[in-house]
Amino acid sequence: METEKALTHFNTAGRAQMVDVSHKDVTTRIARASGDIQMQPETLKRIQQQSLYKGDVLGVADVAAIMGAKKTPELIPMCHPLMLSGVDVAFSDLEQKTGIHVAVSVKCNGNTGVEMEALTAVATALLTIYDMCKAVDRAMVLSNIRLDEKSGGKSGVWRRDNHA
Repeated sequence: METEKALTHFNTAGRAQMVDVSHKDVTTRIARASGDIQMQPETLKRIQQQSLYKGDVLGVADVAAIMGAKKTPELIPMCHPLMLSGVDVAFSDLEQKTGIHVAVSVKCNGNTGVEMEALTAVATALLTIYDMCKAVDRAMVLSNIRLDEKSGGKSGVWRRDNHA
């Protein structure tokens, strides 16, 4: 477990604040996040065959993930607006259960990290899949949204597999 650090989103009066990152070095920041959505086998089959009447579910979820990353500061109050240089989205079938695994990598050159953008992108992709498939499967379950890796900045590289 990491050593306890002060919460930086609160000022000395205990009020919320946006952290001043102007003193931080501009470095290449990368964050990778992922999450899962479980569903009925027939739902996954229909996604793979693109036979849902709403269209290409993963194509729309791909664009939604990118939009989610770009809109993160509008959704999460203390996030800094960042000039993202790349967002990559990948989908794969879950190995142990019926469903889809979403993995997103976000990159920028800046003075604060892109972890929240990667996490928001994953959540947005999963919610989009749910939205497009809910007419045939309301029992879908979103789970395991997590940061897998981050690099850049003073704290360097962090990987989930080193902290599991």
